[in-house]
Amino acid sequence: MGSSAEPLVVLEAQGLSIDFPADGGAIRAVDNVSFTIREGERLVLLGPSGCGKSSILKAAAGFLKPSAGSIALRGRPVAGPGPDRVVVFQEFDQLLPWKSVRDNVLFGLKRKPGLSAAEARDKADAAIERVGLSRAANAYPHTLSGGMKQRVAIARALAAEPEILLMDEPFAALDALTRERLQEELIGLADSLGFTLLFVTHAIDEAILVGSRLHLLSAHPGRTVATFDVSELGAGSWGSPSFASVSDEVHRILFGGAGRRAPRSAAGQELAHV
Repeated sequence: MGSSAEPLVVLEAQGLSIDFPADGGAIRAVDNVSFTIREGERLVLLGPSGCGKSSILKAAAGFLKPSAGSIALRGRPVAGPGPDRVVVFQEFDQLLPWKSVRDNVLFGLKRKPGLSAAEARDKADAAIERVGLSRAANAYPHTLSGGMKQRVAIARALAAEPEILLMDEPFAALDALTRERLQEELIGLADSLGFTLLFVTHAIDEAILVGSRLHLLSAHPGRTVATFDVSELGAGSWGSPSFASVSDEVHRILFGGAGRRAPRSAAGQELAHV
């Protein structure tokens, strides 16, 4: 009997270190971090504020140049931003305020070669429908709630069909209930579309819900301290003994002592509470 081929590596970091200039010298934000992300995998970078996880994501996006080590997309060194990677940030001002929802999503398709105007519109409308905003396609950002704005940003990213979707704490600025709903919607989209995702958060439960694998980073400077395969968990596992066990173990590794879990919608689920 033959075995199915292992999914191809989309993104790979090897010995990645990132420094920032300070007082005539340099401060190391990320120190010797390595990981791979395969097709269809959802890797979450998890760690306390200041551990360099957003810097790693920006290096993957091509916004930051590593001080040491390498980061490659399908074996090609990342030398700068490109249409093969799309970033969704936590800030709501990533949308163009003078453009409608549809035109914001279409804006992300302008760099797709060989795509006609009609094809671009069809792709935009399909992406808008996936995030449940078809009735708001002609609305402008100032009329939308925070959660709706993030749905538009996600739709714009998905319409571009990148090699990998990069998300930097995309739900951190939302209220707890909206955040919970968008987490579940993102999981549903990932399951149905099978996209590859690099996701940054400092919320333990969010990491377990969204990710198929966790990459834990220490406090400043960020170094790898552990990885977890959580592909068997997800939204449906919330409250289960296995979910609780992973959550407590992650907390123990990062902070020592017994795990401290919080209610599903409480801000206390975030690492910043410690």
